[in-house]
Amino acid sequence: MKRTRFTNAGGIALAAATIAALAGMPAAQAQSARSPAYTAARAAGQVGEQRDGYLGVVGSQSGEIAAMVRDINNQRRQVYTKASAGKSTIQEYAFTTGCKLIRDTRAGEKYQGLDGSWKTRGAGAPELDPRCP
Repeated sequence: MKRTRFTNAGGIALAAATIAALAGMPAAQAQSARSPAYTAARAAGQVGEQRDGYLGVVGSQSGEIAAMVRDINNQRRQVYTKASAGKSTIQEYAFTTGCKLIRDTRAGEKYQGLDGSWKTRGAGAPELDPRCP
């Protein structure tokens, strides 16, 4: 299995270009953001943004929540695959998107911290990976 490592030099430049492309987040993000089930789960702290650009299940949740997260992540993966074509790897694109999604969380919402644990966003800025653009 090939592992992708992000470097600060080239990776930051690529990430900066990629983040600029995210200004109009594609349909998968917009659709999931409009879903009442997604909105409710996010507000209740049942799901959170992971550093890798995918949505995660926080703690033990129902099968419905897990299925919703799986569906959203499949949509995101499709978007990342299409958007990264010829520009970066899917993992690099997803990581950069993860930085943006964590940065865009609101107070009270969950996100994955640097140590891998779930954090609740406070009034200040969230804890971001130092490789984030």
